[in-house]
Amino acid sequence: MFDLMPIAFRNVNQLWAYILTETLKRLGLTCAIICPGSRSTPLAVAFAQQAPQIKAISILDERSAAFFALGQAKATGRPVVLVCTSGTAGANFYSAVIEASYSGVPLLLLTTDRPPELRDCHSGQTVDQLRLYGNYPNWQTELALPSADMGMLAYLRQMVIHSWERAQTPTKGPVHLNIPFRDPLAPLPDGTDLSYLQSQFQPEDFFAGIANPLPIPYSPFPIPQEWKECDRGIIIAGVAQPLQPEEYCRAIAHLSQTLKWPVLAEGLSPVRNYAELNPYLISTYDLILRNQQVAKQLAPEMVIQVGEMPTSKELRTWIDATQPRRWVIDKSDQNLDSLHGRTTHLRISVEDIKVEERNLSLSSDYGKKWCDAEAKVRLAVDQTMEKIDEIIESKAAWLISQILLPGTPLFIANSMPVRDVEYFWKPNNLGVRSHFNRGANGIDGTLSTALGIAHRQQSSVMLTGDLALLHDTNGFLIRNKFLGHLTIVLINNNGGGIFEMLPIAKFDPPFEEFFGTPQDIDFAQLCATYNVQHELITSWQQLHQKLNPLPDTGIRVLELQTNRKKDAKWRQDNLRRFAADI
Repeated sequence: MFDLMPIAFRNVNQLWAYILTETLKRLGLTCAIICPGSRSTPLAVAFAQQAPQIKAISILDERSAAFFALGQAKATGRPVVLVCTSGTAGANFYSAVIEASYSGVPLLLLTTDRPPELRDCHSGQTVDQLRLYGNYPNWQTELALPSADMGMLAYLRQMVIHSWERAQTPTKGPVHLNIPFRDPLAPLPDGTDLSYLQSQFQPEDFFAGIANPLPIPYSPFPIPQEWKECDRGIIIAGVAQPLQPEEYCRAIAHLSQTLKWPVLAEGLSPVRNYAELNPYLISTYDLILRNQQVAKQLAPEMVIQVGEMPTSKELRTWIDATQPRRWVIDKSDQNLDSLHGRTTHLRISVEDIKVEERNLSLSSDYGKKWCDAEAKVRLAVDQTMEKIDEIIESKAAWLISQILLPGTPLFIANSMPVRDVEYFWKPNNLGVRSHFNRGANGIDGTLSTALGIAHRQQSSVMLTGDLALLHDTNGFLIRNKFLGHLTIVLINNNGGGIFEMLPIAKFDPPFEEFFGTPQDIDFAQLCATYNVQHELITSWQQLHQKLNPLPDTGIRVLELQTNRKKDAKWRQDNLRRFAADI
């Protein structure tokens, strides 16, 4: 408890940093990511002194560090601290801050800064850090300069407590504290007599009452009568990463069985990985809705959307065209209706809904049509995939959905991997814990986020394309700090496969240079540079053997080399065909 005290009273900066880190420790912080630099020295020393309760991890690249922290916060559900020096260092956090804001991930950003007298005068490594992240943080402020006054220490304590709370309520997200320090930055005497304060300061009294706030109790939300009276309704289980996925899936199942409405489950929803809980599960809706005649027959009167809308453009277009009455169930304060329909936002979680009688048989013709279509299309997809021996992109997601060990964390990269998961991820009862950065839909920080998710967790897997991995190869620098295992399933089609699916693909030039963007990288050599294991996968049986079981430690890349144009043509030929015979 008192190991920090000698360091804390060496100078005012170190005392300030001690109060800050001790408050965070008592609030429940367990992980701080420290980027190297000079201006952040007081915080780096203080966080290092807080071991083992707070695990401080040094990561060189600020962008990589921020996404690693994002991954850790996703995996644990608790805020993670990021610390950096002054200047452009904090600007490298920006893309992760945006993702944390849109994804509702709690991050506490501590950017250290020069004092006011050294700003706007071309003092080195100084930029305007106030409101550095625009409107993306849940809350942001600049702290006062460190002071040895008891009243100011109490102010600091309260600012830290408020920051911790604002990172988690009413919606989880990033909080930014800009923290100026004067020299000396190292724990050297600064001429301030702190002996009087040291004799008066009683830690147990000063930090009394600090506690991680308890969740606010809720009252169950009664099911509206208009839902019960509708027999042409669907539940859309959208993009979601709940901390208690089984409870989440059970709540959706209970609502579905009460209303007798089918559940259209996004590939990025845990509902597909707890399939036995949801007897009315529809996983092939994107393919079904490509059959225009069937899509018209299945037009709903009401839609309950749980969380974010799925990735599927087919589903969005269909909802927009049919204009059903819609309810969005999500606790956040965000607007989750990008279609601007007749929508009511219910600011509750699906677990808050009061479930009444449940019926395991679908009584309506509407519900039966959905389930019949699902059975036929699911069978067509599965039979097609089983017969494919050659290495094509689309089969990877289908195969992975069936072979991972129960509860395996899986990070799914954006662009084509996330779409192949939606098209082809087969419902299972493996409880796979899917993670993704769908807030801003970007490829920033893909590898670093996956490493953050896998750190100190169950052996994990990442499914990614080559460009998303190359965009974040600095993430491999984390390898010596990483505890656990990550297998990277790399779909290497030498470029941007998703652009092959867009109209611009027909215009070459400039397509290949500016959209396809082949990088011609030898991934075996790249992995050797970072001392990361690499293996070229040449058969689906080989991939199966490598993914179950997984190793306990280290990072490895399993590379599947595919043909970008051939894979795009396969999708174009097959996606519509799967539902043609319904």
